[in-house]
Amino acid sequence: MTSRRRKWTVTGLSVLLTAAGFTAAGTPNAWAATTATINGSTTHQPIDGFGFSEHFGRADIMRRSQGLPAQKQRELLDLLLDRTTGAGMSILRLGIDSGIQPTDPGGPNATPKYVWDRQDKGQVWLAQQAKAYGVNRFYADAWTAPGYMKTNGTDANGGTLCGLSGASCASGDWRRAYADFLVQYARFYGQEGIGITDLGFTNEPDWTATYDSMRLTPAQAVEFTKVLGPVANAAGYKVACCDSFGWNQQKNYTSAIEADPVARGLVATHTGHTYASKVDGPLPTRKRTWMSEWSPDGTTWNENWDDGSGYDGFTVASAVHDALTKGNTSGYVYWYGASVGATRGLIQMDGADYHVSKRLWAIANYSRFVRPGATRIGATTPDANLRLSAFRNTDGSVTVVALNAASSAQQVSYSLRNTGITSGTATPYLTNNAHSTARQTAVPVSGGSLTATVPARSLVTYTIKR
Repeated sequence: MTSRRRKWTVTGLSVLLTAAGFTAAGTPNAWAATTATINGSTTHQPIDGFGFSEHFGRADIMRRSQGLPAQKQRELLDLLLDRTTGAGMSILRLGIDSGIQPTDPGGPNATPKYVWDRQDKGQVWLAQQAKAYGVNRFYADAWTAPGYMKTNGTDANGGTLCGLSGASCASGDWRRAYADFLVQYARFYGQEGIGITDLGFTNEPDWTATYDSMRLTPAQAVEFTKVLGPVANAAGYKVACCDSFGWNQQKNYTSAIEADPVARGLVATHTGHTYASKVDGPLPTRKRTWMSEWSPDGTTWNENWDDGSGYDGFTVASAVHDALTKGNTSGYVYWYGASVGATRGLIQMDGADYHVSKRLWAIANYSRFVRPGATRIGATTPDANLRLSAFRNTDGSVTVVALNAASSAQQVSYSLRNTGITSGTATPYLTNNAHSTARQTAVPVSGGSLTATVPARSLVTYTIKR
């Protein structure tokens, strides 16, 4: 994906709107109130978490720092992974390339000649760092099989795995060898103390890239699932498929898998990207689904919250909301957490310094407070500009996320039904032009309700506890 860059200037708010619906002076604001119902008896999808990737050497840049002092490196990791001051990400997506067996061992039936440098372009180090922050969901995904296993003989520019229907090669059938290759990659991580949980064999199989890429039709994905699935499951790994380059395009892969009774039982998680098409509804499966890669298009580095560019923080917040509420996704994995140059990552690494985009805080308002194991519950409002989602965490707390798309602040009276919370406090965290997941004054909960205000064009997350 092409990186972008743009400078950002912070613009302050002339009036500080607190989450309780008062001005800084304590005078009630004069706007029409609306209502919202949070209903714990209406349950939707379970939540696996939120994450990012540092594939294609970005993890190594972070590890080696390129002049970034150790303290700044720690700050960068905190921004991505810390649950108190940062985004508290809970999924790390690892990119598999041909590195563990870069050369043909002599054919698909030859004894594999694996090599392991214990680094994997910095991804081992990053996974170990993530684990220290409490991450235990590691999704290892391959962009391609090694070139010698493919019809075009190279890692790049598409090609198909030899041995699949319609992909015969003079070198033979590499399907089982590729399955073993993937499982061995996961085992190498196990040797480094990282338990791979989810294993994918393809990335954007319906798009040919000039870098690592491999084409698979939905039927071929089903075929290989039935080769990899038993091997991966026996080794303790869940199979994920198929990371299509668009959400609607992924529906074709998911439908094909669901139509095959064997493949259906072998795929644990259906994964799709949103470059070619956005989330407009659930994938056609009852299995877990993830939005597993996306970053917005753009031409420059951009740190802004809401500038209408289409790659600001507000855009990302809207995309996360849609994935959770329209797509019923259990996981949301952004592309780069940190990258360099004109990147659309959440953070830009820049020599001895780094820069943070509001895109990070757009995700943090979800990822820090909606934790793995949570369940999305009912959240409704008659206000079309108020985009609501709500979640019950495993500790009994309720998280409500409110994105106000209107150009005016909105006072909201929330009714908490069937949540087990009738009294307590709701602590707001605000992201907008002037704030970055900033804690605001707590709001009292009484009689199963609370009243709070979402400032114009802002994102507020309420953590509600008894």
